[in-house]
Amino acid sequence: MAKYDEKSLKDILLEMVNQYRLKQGISESQIKAAWARLMGPSIVQHTTQIRVIRKKMYLMIDSPSLRQELFYGREKIRKMLNQDLGEDYLEEVFVK
Repeated sequence: MAKYDEKSLKDILLEMVNQYRLKQGISESQIKAAWARLMGPSIVQHTTQIRVIRKKMYLMIDSPSLRQELFYGREKIRKMLNQDLGEDYLEEVFVK
Protein backbone atom coordinates (compact mmCIF):
# COMPACT_ATOMS: atom_id res chain seq x y z
CA MET A 1 0.00 0.00 0.00
CA ALA A 2 1.43 3.39 -1.01
CA LYS A 3 1.93 6.09 1.61
CA TYR A 4 0.55 9.53 0.72
CA ASP A 5 1.64 12.92 1.94
CA GLU A 6 -1.53 14.40 3.42
CA LYS A 7 -2.09 18.10 2.84
CA SER A 8 -5.12 20.26 3.33
CA LEU A 9 -6.97 21.55 0.31
CA LYS A 10 -6.03 25.09 1.32
CA ASP A 11 -2.30 24.24 1.26
CA ILE A 12 -2.61 22.57 -2.14
CA LEU A 13 -4.46 25.55 -3.63
CA LEU A 14 -1.91 28.01 -2.20
CA GLU A 15 0.92 25.97 -3.74
CA MET A 16 -0.87 25.97 -7.08
CA VAL A 17 -1.47 29.75 -6.95
CA ASN A 18 2.21 30.35 -6.19
CA GLN A 19 3.46 27.86 -8.78
CA TYR A 20 1.35 29.28 -11.62
CA ARG A 21 1.80 32.91 -10.47
CA LEU A 22 -1.93 33.55 -10.18
CA LYS A 23 -1.70 35.80 -7.09
CA GLN A 24 -1.78 39.06 -9.12
CA GLY A 25 -5.00 38.19 -10.96
CA ILE A 26 -6.74 36.83 -7.88
CA SER A 27 -5.81 39.87 -5.81
CA GLU A 28 -6.96 42.25 -8.55
CA SER A 29 -10.40 40.62 -8.74
CA GLN A 30 -10.68 40.63 -4.93
CA ILE A 31 -9.75 44.33 -4.86
CA LYS A 32 -12.37 45.17 -7.50
CA ALA A 33 -15.03 43.31 -5.52
CA ALA A 34 -13.96 44.99 -2.28
CA TRP A 35 -14.04 48.41 -3.98
CA ALA A 36 -17.66 47.91 -5.04
CA ARG A 37 -18.62 46.62 -1.60
CA LEU A 38 -16.78 49.20 0.54
CA MET A 39 -17.24 52.39 -1.49
CA GLY A 40 -20.93 52.22 -2.29
CA PRO A 41 -22.91 52.69 -5.49
CA SER A 42 -22.35 56.44 -5.99
CA ILE A 43 -18.55 56.14 -6.01
CA VAL A 44 -18.62 52.92 -8.05
CA GLN A 45 -20.81 54.66 -10.63
CA HIS A 46 -18.10 57.29 -11.20
CA THR A 47 -15.25 54.75 -11.29
CA THR A 48 -14.40 54.06 -14.92
CA GLN A 49 -11.39 51.79 -14.45
CA ILE A 50 -9.54 49.92 -11.70
CA ARG A 51 -6.12 48.47 -12.44
CA VAL A 52 -3.65 46.77 -10.12
CA ILE A 53 -0.08 46.65 -11.40
CA ARG A 54 2.82 45.55 -9.21
CA LYS A 55 0.89 46.05 -5.97
CA LYS A 56 -0.18 49.57 -6.99
CA MET A 57 -3.84 50.43 -7.58
CA TYR A 58 -4.79 52.89 -10.33
CA LEU A 59 -8.29 54.38 -10.21
CA MET A 60 -9.88 56.30 -13.07
CA ILE A 61 -12.67 58.58 -11.80
CA ASP A 62 -14.89 60.62 -14.16
CA SER A 63 -15.99 63.25 -11.61
CA PRO A 64 -13.39 65.96 -10.85
CA SER A 65 -14.72 66.72 -7.37
CA LEU A 66 -14.90 63.05 -6.39
CA ARG A 67 -11.44 62.49 -7.89
CA GLN A 68 -10.01 65.22 -5.65
CA GLU A 69 -11.76 63.85 -2.57
CA LEU A 70 -10.47 60.32 -3.24
CA PHE A 71 -7.00 61.70 -3.94
CA TYR A 72 -6.81 63.09 -0.41
CA GLY A 73 -8.12 59.80 1.05
CA ARG A 74 -5.68 57.50 -0.80
CA GLU A 75 -3.97 56.20 2.35
CA LYS A 76 -7.31 55.46 4.02
CA ILE A 77 -8.49 53.64 0.88
CA ARG A 78 -5.29 51.57 0.79
CA LYS A 79 -5.66 50.59 4.45
CA MET A 80 -9.35 49.68 4.05
CA LEU A 81 -8.70 47.49 1.01
CA ASN A 82 -5.70 45.78 2.62
CA GLN A 83 -7.76 45.12 5.73
CA ASP A 84 -10.53 43.63 3.60
CA LEU A 85 -7.98 41.42 1.79
CA GLY A 86 -6.51 40.31 5.10
CA GLU A 87 -2.95 41.18 4.07
CA ASP A 88 -0.78 44.18 3.18
CA TYR A 89 -1.00 43.68 -0.57
CA LEU A 90 -1.48 47.21 -1.90
CA GLU A 91 1.49 49.52 -1.50
CA GLU A 92 0.02 52.65 -3.07
CA VAL A 93 -3.19 54.04 -4.59
CA PHE A 94 -3.19 56.46 -7.52
CA VAL A 95 -6.29 58.44 -8.52
CA LYS A 96 -6.59 59.83 -12.07
